Amino acid sequence: MRKKTVLDAAHAAMMHNPEDVQLRMSFYAVLADIEVFLLLESEPKAASIEPQMIEVEGARYVLGFDTAERLAAFSGGPAPYAALSGRIMAQMLATEGAGLALNLEVAPSSIMLPAEALTWMRDTLQTAPEEAKPEPKRKGGLATLKSPEIPEVLLHALDAKLSRAAGLAKVAYLVSKDEGGLMLAILGAKEPAQAPLAKAASEALVFSGLEDMSLDVAFFNDSEGLRTQFGRAGLRFDVPQPAPAAQPVTPGSDPAKPPKLR
Repeated sequence: MRKKTVLDAAHAAMMHNPEDVQLRMSFYAVLADIEVFLLLESEPKAASIEPQMIEVEGARYVLGFDTAERLAAFSGGPAPYAALSGRIMAQMLATEGAGLALNLEVAPSSIMLPAEALTWMRDTLQTAPEEAKPEPKRKGGLATLKSPEIPEVLLHALDAKLSRAAGLAKVAYLVSKDEGGLMLAILGAKEPAQAPLAKAASEALVFSGLEDMSLDVAFFNDSEGLRTQFGRAGLRFDVPQPAPAAQPVTPGSDPAKPPKLR
C-alpha cells in the first residue's frame, strides 16, 4: 500500500466538504508549498523545459505529480521530469494559460485543475509581502502584548507553514498587540530567511480566507528573556531543526572498538 501524502490529505478533506471554502484554500496552500514533478517530453535543456501536454475538451493540461514515484508509475518507468515548487509551477502555467492534471490515475488526489485555477493561485500568492516588517520597538521594551483570539483555521495554517520552514528560525510566538491586530514574533531567523518567512506567514493568512484580519511579522534574536516575554501571552510554534550531520568515525578512535585487520 502506497503511503499517503500531505496533498492526499488536503485533497480528501476538500472533496469530502466541497462547499467549504477554507478547505479549498488549504488544498491550494499545500500545493503551493510542495514540490511538483512535471512530466517532460525530453530531458531539460539549459533553462528551458518542454512539459508533456494533454488536451481535454479543448483545454491544455500539463501532467504533474506530487512524488517522483507517482510520475514513474504513470509513465510506466523512468521518464524525464522537472521538479518545481508549487508556487513556481503556478506562475509558469498561468503565464502559458495551461491547466494541471495532478496525479492523474495514480493517486487518490487525482484532479484536473483548469488554467483559471492556476491563474487564481498565482495571483493569490502574489498578494503576500516580499519584505518582512521591522521589529516593533518602544521605549522601555516591547509593546503591550495579549493572548490572541484567532480562528482555528489560521492556527493550523501557520503551524503547517512553520513546520515546513525547518532550520529557518528557532521558534515563533503569535500574540495580539495592544493597539489591535496580530503579530507573529519569529526568533532566531537569519536575515536571508526573514523575507521567505514573512511571505509564508502572509500566505497562511490569505489561504485561511481571513482577508480582514491583520498580521504583522517581526524578527528578534533568540534569547531566553524574549522567549519568556512572548511565552506569557503568545501561542508558541516550534520550528523544526535539521538533524545534525553525522560525524565520520575514524578507525581506531574508539578504544572499545579497535579497527579490524584485513
